[in-house]
Amino acid sequence: MAVQGNGMRIELVIFDCDGVIADSELLSADVMIAQLAEMGLSIGPEDIRRDFLGRSFPTVAKVIRERFNRELPADFEAEYRRRLLLRFVEELAPTPGFPEMLNGLRHPCCVATSSSRPRVERTLQLLGLSDFFGPRVFTASQVAHGKPAPDLFLFAAEQMGVDPTATLVIEDSLPGIEAARAAGMRVLAYRGASHLRGHPAMTPADVPSFDNWNVFPHLLKQIETLGEIR
Repeated sequence: MAVQGNGMRIELVIFDCDGVIADSELLSADVMIAQLAEMGLSIGPEDIRRDFLGRSFPTVAKVIRERFNRELPADFEAEYRRRLLLRFVEELAPTPGFPEMLNGLRHPCCVATSSSRPRVERTLQLLGLSDFFGPRVFTASQVAHGKPAPDLFLFAAEQMGVDPTATLVIEDSLPGIEAARAAGMRVLAYRGASHLRGHPAMTPADVPSFDNWNVFPHLLKQIETLGEIR
């Protein structure tokens, strides 16, 4: 770890996938809302933003069971993923400006996501980013506890050979932010995806946020030179 002035050099950037790399959360919400409606269960986009965002499918399923006192069909998850990937093929896009930012990023980086392995692999493939990240993709299925526990981010940093204190996480969800903080990592909240535009921030007031990838290199430089965002 190299100290620079009052800052600390960032040796690894960890990107969440859905809502950070992929502008996918509205598509996911639409599929979930429609599938639950077929069962006579009613939820809305705000419910998903508040209770589902950033969480693994087993956690989402647990919330649904507890809220409605109803077991989900055995094939619910598989059908949800099938429908969602069909929507992805037609409509998935990166968050605005992400590929361009990534092309200029000179820091080591990886992906750490609550999504399933097949989903994140298909997501990156559709966005043309599979070759860029290669094996540097980590999922909640590889650790004992998903976000907001720190396990996934600590695992990613360990696999990348970087100390957690030299790691910067980019997240869009409260569970993800809590996980990064619990891991002892710096964190920025990204709010430029379509599911967060026009909605109040659900992130702690002391967590710096941004909504345009064009400013990310500047924010990264501030962290490394000043130790804070100004």
